[in-house]
Formats: sequence, C-alpha cells, structure tokens
Amino acid sequence: MVKETRNFNRRFAKEYNFFRTIFYMSFLYIVVYGIYNIFYDYKIIGRENIPPATARKGKYIYAANHVSQFDPPMVVMAAHCPIAFMAKKELFEPDSKVGWLVKRLGAFAVDRTKPEIATFKTVKDILKTHWSLGIFPQGGTRPYGKLEGIKKGFAEIAKFAQADIVPVAIAEWTGYLKLWPFKRQHVVIKIGKPISYKQSDEEIMYQWAQQISEMADYENCVPKPEISEQKA
Repeated sequence: MVKETRNFNRRFAKEYNFFRTIFYMSFLYIVVYGIYNIFYDYKIIGRENIPPATARKGKYIYAANHVSQFDPPMVVMAAHCPIAFMAKKELFEPDSKVGWLVKRLGAFAVDRTKPEIATFKTVKDILKTHWSLGIFPQGGTRPYGKLEGIKKGFAEIAKFAQADIVPVAIAEWTGYLKLWPFKRQHVVIKIGKPISYKQSDEEIMYQWAQQISEMADYENCVPKPEISEQKA
C-alpha cells in the first residue's frame, strides 16, 4: 500500500500551537543565533519600527529582498517572533534535503506559476494565531544590488489578510559562511516602516521597493504610480 503524501500548501491554525512555537524559538536561539554569532559579523537595525507584540498580535507580513537561502532565519532574527514562510513547493518533496525542517518550522508550499485558494486560506489561518507571515516578493533568490522580478501577489495577500507589510532589507551581504579558511562574513538586517494594506497594489509595491532600495542600497526598478487628478 502506497502511503499518501500530504500536500503542505494547506496548513491550519491548530498547527501553529504552543509546542511548535517552543520548537521554533528554541531553534532560533540555539541554532540560528549560534551560527550567526560564530560565523557572521551582523547588525540588526530598525526594531523600533515594529509595534510591541501586545499591539500587533501577529497581524503583520514580513517582506524581504531575497539574496540567499539564509534569508528566512535572518528575517526571524530581525522580527524576533515566529514567522511562517511561503516556500516553493519543491522544498516539500520527499527527496528535499531540508524538507523535514521546513515543515516543522511552519512553512507552507506555494506554486509560483499560479495562485491557489489553499494559499489564501492558509494565510488567513496563520494570521488568526500569534504567528506572523513571511514573504519574499521577488520569488527566488536574486543577485544583490538590483530590485527586480517583484511579484504582485504579496500586495494582494496583504489586502486579503488585512495585514500591514513590514519591509525587511538584507543589506551588505558578503556571502555564505566559510568553514575553511575561517572568515566571518558580514550582513546588516534593516527593518523599515510598516506599509498599510489599505493602499492600492501598485502603491504597496512601490513603497516596499522604495524602502528596500534605500535600506539595502539597491536600484529600484518599480515605477512610482501615477496619482489621478480626480482623486479627492
């Protein structure tokens, strides 16, 4: 009998419980901070832009530029709270080397080629809990220095979830850790000011790109939306 494989594009609020949160934060403090304290010269700037936990109650979407596979833990370090990330569906396949960990850290699968109803339902469930949502608007990793390939979907998700977006910039990234010869790499993680979901998709995209460009010294390829003369 063939064992049925679960499709992780749909996850439920009950999965983001106390025990998963304990596992998640333990992984953050022991593994993530351990690696970065040893192998990286890192700095986190802008935490004052995030309201206290008592005020936000998980209703935030953390959106970052994407330069490496190390970006998710860096965003979590900056936010200092449990974040469920949207991740490409290939990471959840049986032969994935990181599949076991990705699943247990609360990530959920998305198909980059087409939006699914399950994605929106999962987002809604996650934001019912004390967890936040993590998105990389560029999709896959991109070369550092030019902000392009931005997908409009993250703005649509924010409007659907009625959750403001917090821009997170991965800046001055010098590369993956080096075991030999040992050399501390460098990175600065910057948190921008929240962007209201009540604005148009184009304005959300522009404001996100503008903040990331300024914080990470990128070239912004997103045009500023035109303001209608009829606007009251």
